[in-house]
Amino acid sequence: MSPGDSNPSRRKFLAGAIALTPIGAVAAGDARSGAPDDLRDSAPAPDHPTVSDYQPTFFTPSEWAFVNAACARLIPADEHGPGAVELGVPQYIDRQMGTPWADGAIWYMQGPFFDAAPEFGYQSPLTPKQQYRLGIKAIDGLCQEHLKKPFSELSASEQDEVLRQIEKGSLTSPDVHLRTFFSSFLLKNVIEGCFGDPMYGGNKDMGAWKMIAYPGVRADYLEWVGQAKPYPYGPVSIYGKRG
Repeated sequence: MSPGDSNPSRRKFLAGAIALTPIGAVAAGDARSGAPDDLRDSAPAPDHPTVSDYQPTFFTPSEWAFVNAACARLIPADEHGPGAVELGVPQYIDRQMGTPWADGAIWYMQGPFFDAAPEFGYQSPLTPKQQYRLGIKAIDGLCQEHLKKPFSELSASEQDEVLRQIEKGSLTSPDVHLRTFFSSFLLKNVIEGCFGDPMYGGNKDMGAWKMIAYPGVRADYLEWVGQAKPYPYGPVSIYGKRG
């Protein structure tokens, strides 16, 4: 995926991306028993803060500026629907930093660690929290060094190019593996926040589901599977809210 690309294939890409979302979102959002009460405890209140007035609990102001800027470029708003920022994805990512997942509590985090293929699993002593803290610091430092501004203050085209170079592995840091940070955390979490259930803090008003005609947790759409036309009814969230 090229950061910031906007073309007619965006809807198809996003529709495919949602297939990867539920497992990651649920695993990140709740690492306990998975019982309904546990999920309810981790979910926002019905009147939780809107995207614009949300105050982060983990990210510093400069980190928060980076997260918002990166989300805006990875899935930007366009004529097809809202982007990651409008869907509350930065809020989703900040909320994940308060879960056991962010501390590496649900992973095996003991060494030795190897430079191995992805199928061998995550190979780093860094927790997700540390990946974000070190990754953002390294990227902002590189942007300051080469472009005299932090990432959030660059132009959209400059931000896209920085993300492309990180994705390709040509922009590196001695402090953190930036390509791993980008692909295994930042990009993955942006996709999760866009397409996970709204209870996790993203996908505001089920906007991403509406954009790709995804039915949510409806259990009566089997006859529509495989049809070459959009599902005609609005989505339903885990808590029964209808879009």
